[in-house]
Amino acid sequence: MSQNELLQFVNCRLVRNHQLVLEDLWVRNGKIINPEPVFFDEKQQAHRQIDCGNSIIAPGYIELQINGGYGVDFSHDVDTVAEGIEKVAKELITNGVTSFCPTIVTSPPETYRKIIPQVNGKTKGAQVLGLHLEGPFISPQKKGAHPENCIRDIDKGMDTLVDTYSNLSNVKIITIAPEKDPEGAVTKALTQMGITVSLGHSVANLSQGEVGVQSGARLITHLFNAMLPFHHRDPGLVGLLASNNIPLGQEIYFGIIADGVHTHPAALRIAHRTHPNGLILVTDAIAALGLGDGKHHLGQLELEVRDGKAYIAGTNTLCGSIAPLDTCVRIFKKATNCSTVYAIECATLHPASCLKITETKGTLNFGADADFVMLTDDLFVKSTWISGKCVYRYTVEELAALKARPIEQLCECI
Repeated sequence: MSQNELLQFVNCRLVRNHQLVLEDLWVRNGKIINPEPVFFDEKQQAHRQIDCGNSIIAPGYIELQINGGYGVDFSHDVDTVAEGIEKVAKELITNGVTSFCPTIVTSPPETYRKIIPQVNGKTKGAQVLGLHLEGPFISPQKKGAHPENCIRDIDKGMDTLVDTYSNLSNVKIITIAPEKDPEGAVTKALTQMGITVSLGHSVANLSQGEVGVQSGARLITHLFNAMLPFHHRDPGLVGLLASNNIPLGQEIYFGIIADGVHTHPAALRIAHRTHPNGLILVTDAIAALGLGDGKHHLGQLELEVRDGKAYIAGTNTLCGSIAPLDTCVRIFKKATNCSTVYAIECATLHPASCLKITETKGTLNFGADADFVMLTDDLFVKSTWISGKCVYRYTVEELAALKARPIEQLCECI
């Protein structure tokens, strides 16, 4: 595609303004543009028309929590971080993902110091928005698959984070247990730096969670997982979805894993009906994403995949998902009976809103980056586009193979 080439996508339905609309999509120089000035001021016609075959065109999916995939573990392969991110980025486009936050689980300080400087946004696949540092400032009681010997307290405020991470320049999200920052000082400082604070891996009660949100936290890490269960006298972090102590005008977002394993369909429905505007679909995917049963790594821990589920090796403790994001969208839609548009927005508009990047990502608005995905009516990916260029296109054989995967049967049995 040459510079200034004007593309017109026709015979398509766009996800715009919370609905599917029969409109053409116009793209130039990697951006979605308003066609009216082109017609009336420039008096130009499209250089190229692309017939979309009545496909749905949606913004590209945004993945906020992914530990690795396709044999790569971002927290373990510390000497080949850039190569690993590149490999995963090229594979994610087959799932409709155009932007993502590589996630680093609780690790020793030297691991962060090696990984963080190697990360930048440019790849030949899905683009990196910045790192998600999930730990080490979490509760040992809710460590999940995080190594307890690496968990730390915040004993010197922001100095502790600098000592641990060394460099925050490539960081987009940090997960903190709010009880580790009881006054919210670190949360406030990170928020002022433009880093999204997520609450998770925590034994916090509701009041502690509310202090975190009042200090600037905007996100909850994988709702229901690695936190106190809902209790009617103190609902814990889950209660933030219905709290009346959230600052006026502030939305609380929450990641949720709709892989058919981590979160029961009834729990998906409870979250959806309680706080639909804040729901963000995440995979929490591990190195085994895209691979079969066998031994893999998650940071410092060995894990194994058995019968399509990932566990800490030698235990029955779940430790991440092997479902791609487009599969999670389909499972979520089936489980909740929500609209097609809403299911898509849970992987596009909502994560972009959480990160405050909706001017460029997560929508098909004029001026946004031309990162989008063409979908079938049952939400399988037909093609993926980044900056107005097609980076992936399915074949009929590939689609048939995708629909035959065992994990897709979860969409049918919920």
